Amino acid sequence: MTTPRRLARLLLTHPEHLRTKDADLLGLLTAACPETTALTRLTGEFATLLTPAQAKDSKLTHWITTARACDLPHLHSFCNGLELDRAALTAGLTLPWSNGRTEGLNTRTKKIMRQMHGRAGFDLLRHRILLR
Repeated sequence: MTTPRRLARLLLTHPEHLRTKDADLLGLLTAACPETTALTRLTGEFATLLTPAQAKDSKLTHWITTARACDLPHLHSFCNGLELDRAALTAGLTLPWSNGRTEGLNTRTKKIMRQMHGRAGFDLLRHRILLR
């Protein structure tokens, strides 16, 4: 018995990184249901869009059109979310720059603040951040 969580992991794992038995299981599961077959194809196509390149904007538009044509309501909702901030999405897919390091520092700072749980002031927080 395969759980939905395991199927999601199989769908989101790069095909080259799947073990043979996992690839066989994914093939078996996707062959059993046409919606799962379409979801597997669309997930793989979307994953290829995540590396920055100039022509990705037109490919994204084509992907969204294809995803909306399928009978997958959750994917329609995902497409609506993508369209809400299309300019930022286009910049993320086409430009070589990333703010990942900044976001990582913000996440680390928030983690330290949660660990301290309001027991100390700004001076101790600053000291702990600078020590790491």
